[in-house]
Amino acid sequence: MAKLVEEARNSKSKTRRFIDKFAQYYTPGNVWGLVHGKIGHCLVFKAGLDGDEHVNHSLTTMDASCGEMGFARKVFDEMGDRDLVSWNSMISGYSKMGFAKEAIGLFMEMREEGFEPDEMTLVNVLGACGDLGLGRWVEGLVLEKKMEVNSYVGSALIVMYGKCGDLIFVRRVFDSMPNKDVVTWNAIITCRINGASNEAIVLFNGMREAGPNPDKVTMIEVLSACSTIGALDLGKWVETHASERGFQHDVYVASELIDMHAKCGSLDNALRVFESMPHKNEVSWNAMISALAFHGQALEALSLFRRMSKDNGTVQPNDITFIGVLSACVHAGLVDEGRQLFESMKLSFGLVPKVKHYSCMVDLCARAGLLNEAWDLIKKMPGKQYEIVLGSLLGACQRRRNADVGEKIYANMRRWDDSAKMRQCGVSKTPGCSWIDVGARAHEFHAGGSLHHHSENIYQLLNEEMKREGYIPNIGCI
Repeated sequence: MAKLVEEARNSKSKTRRFIDKFAQYYTPGNVWGLVHGKIGHCLVFKAGLDGDEHVNHSLTTMDASCGEMGFARKVFDEMGDRDLVSWNSMISGYSKMGFAKEAIGLFMEMREEGFEPDEMTLVNVLGACGDLGLGRWVEGLVLEKKMEVNSYVGSALIVMYGKCGDLIFVRRVFDSMPNKDVVTWNAIITCRINGASNEAIVLFNGMREAGPNPDKVTMIEVLSACSTIGALDLGKWVETHASERGFQHDVYVASELIDMHAKCGSLDNALRVFESMPHKNEVSWNAMISALAFHGQALEALSLFRRMSKDNGTVQPNDITFIGVLSACVHAGLVDEGRQLFESMKLSFGLVPKVKHYSCMVDLCARAGLLNEAWDLIKKMPGKQYEIVLGSLLGACQRRRNADVGEKIYANMRRWDDSAKMRQCGVSKTPGCSWIDVGARAHEFHAGGSLHHHSENIYQLLNEEMKREGYIPNIGCI
């Protein structure tokens, strides 16, 4: 690349070649690539090619690929002769960078100027859609233009409808596709995980029967579903399949394996996967620290945190890391350690504590009987989101018979009435949920629910077992 830059300095044709090659092969996230992109801009002006339409098309593509949408838009707005590739580059750049409003606005502008969208345009617009009405309108364009609903278009429609929460349309699009490849299956499995992990696993089993080989994305999504419902046997199958395909050391697959084993109760296997990883990133360290905290291994979690911090400086703790170690302190009642970690977020790592970090500290202090300190922390919380932690602190005041702090809570809770009104309007806490794996099928149960077809027999059996163990069940809510 350095040789190409040097050649480009002395020739217009070689400057064009440099920009074309860079626009074609740029990889997002490559810091040196971004530097070379800026050099490319300088070379264009130095060579007097800033009015060359071909070069400007390439610059737009290059900048949009880099995520430098300000530069891309400036070049794009100054172009006298835009083509469909330029429009698609800009819309794609906005969509991938999360600027949905700009992507859709540019698409509308493109239509007004008489350009007809192609497959790439519509896929990029669907990626930006968060509005169901607009998404359906784009699907109408696909049908109007008699475009094939292939893997590329179909997956974009599935993801869009999933994002908008319309799972009926997700299924309709999926079922209408004659050829489903791994990308299509991954799209619908991901949508179902967001709504119902049990159904995602049913879909995955259907994928295995249909033939497409699961890839890394499939494994990550299915392992996430296994973690949610405790499907250890399926998780082990995925781990075996990952090893056979050479994916077991992929940092994201391995991190999900750690999380799956930990949440399914197998901490030893989680540690085995973690220690066998040749390369670890923040996700891997966070997964293992959270796993140890989840299993009440507070000292081990803190030891791993210190090891992470000293790991040759290659990985730095982030917000999620501190939620893990602070949670470990809460479970073990390590007040001093918790205070030190909370302070070190800003002083040592330049991180600003967020609501979840404050919540951990309030919980830690409340459990230790340090109610005034907990109240002081609440007053410092960002966004003044008191309602998240006030309930637990009020409970601690009642247990400790601390009327002073309790009165402060009531005096400052001006939104209790609003909260009560929300509950009356049907806004309530999601009920607890658990799963039992029987005969390769996960059965789902909600607190107080009776939808399962064997609910009556199950509750009767559980009541009998509880009585044998000396417990008197409270079945008033059933």
